[in-house]
Amino acid sequence: LCIIIMYQISSKVEFTNLKCTSLDNKFCEFPYCFIKAINRTYKYISFKAKMYQTPITKVKMNFALFKRFNGFRPFLYNVTIDSCRFLNNTSANPIAKYFYGLIKSSSNMNHTCPYTHDIITEKLTISHLNDQLTRVLPFPEGEYLIDTYWKAYDISRARVEFYFTIS
Repeated sequence: LCIIIMYQISSKVEFTNLKCTSLDNKFCEFPYCFIKAINRTYKYISFKAKMYQTPITKVKMNFALFKRFNGFRPFLYNVTIDSCRFLNNTSANPIAKYFYGLIKSSSNMNHTCPYTHDIITEKLTISHLNDQLTRVLPFPEGEYLIDTYWKAYDISRARVEFYFTIS
């Protein structure tokens, strides 16, 4: 008699912090920026960037991935993209496309420039990120930070930091 036990290794993503900082309060501000825990297993992120100088026709974004090794250290990616050109052809940059895919379904950043409205990411759930960060492109366990800087007209305007763990 032979018994075979099969199991699947699964990872779990968990939000730990979210920080939204306006670097130019005359250009934009964040009325809200939070992690909401509905229960122990269902959490989501929401934030809104209120824009004061629209239309916005020239946007660049820098995103860097950090992993905690005795402090947060650069890990794999530090990319700056022209957001207007990227949204015209998302296939042109596979790395940016992967990270854009993390928020695309929950955000109104789904068209090319000009932006004539506030930027909103509403109810970005942990289950979506869990699938992307553990199944589509598996990351090793640890504490991570996705640090984003947003520039409009080559002036730094905002910073959004996403902290999470994979266990």
